[in-house]
Amino acid sequence: DAIYDDFMCSWTGPIEDVHFWVSWQGDRIGPPDNISWIDIGIIADVPANPDDPLSFSHPATGLYRDPLWSQRFLPGQFTTRPAGDGDQGWAQPHEDIWIRPDHQQYFQINIDKIDAPFIQKEDTVYWLAIHIGVLDFDNTKIGWKTSRDHWNDDAVFYLADAQNPEGWRELIDPATGESIDMAFVITPEPATICMLILGALIIRKPKR
Repeated sequence: DAIYDDFMCSWTGPIEDVHFWVSWQGDRIGPPDNISWIDIGIIADVPANPDDPLSFSHPATGLYRDPLWSQRFLPGQFTTRPAGDGDQGWAQPHEDIWIRPDHQQYFQINIDKIDAPFIQKEDTVYWLAIHIGVLDFDNTKIGWKTSRDHWNDDAVFYLADAQNPEGWRELIDPATGESIDMAFVITPEPATICMLILGALIIRKPKR
């Protein structure tokens, strides 16, 4: 399922490009054009309850449940370039899997010139959702990278059960207890970013 992180809009206008960082579990990238689609969503914010110290902000809904805006991007509508290497961890928070170290390489994905873009409003908090499909689902897994830069509440994922019927869960590093935020930039394209400690699994088997 998707991973979500919040951001504050600094100006009113269209979100015409999104840039984020990914890596592949075990550096197993698979065949060319292994990314079959990328779903991007913008979702309204539900602020933390100031009267509840355990409360945290989260998206108002899910990527596939009435977002403010969403779009699927196919090969040819995004570009990928190598962004660096070094010891990288891997996380699958929905399965409570955390591995260090796991791989070395990481990549920047650029989605430029978005048609029918979302119009953001200044000083509004939104949530960015990203979900990626891969062709070689059985042998390759891709993850959205985390950032050393932190803003507001943690990134979140959705997993409902009897103990947590509302479903939203914060992303917190189980080894260190530190908050996790995701590595992305929304308009304009970044030159550099200080980031990259873990990979969060956001893959899904492509629809046939």
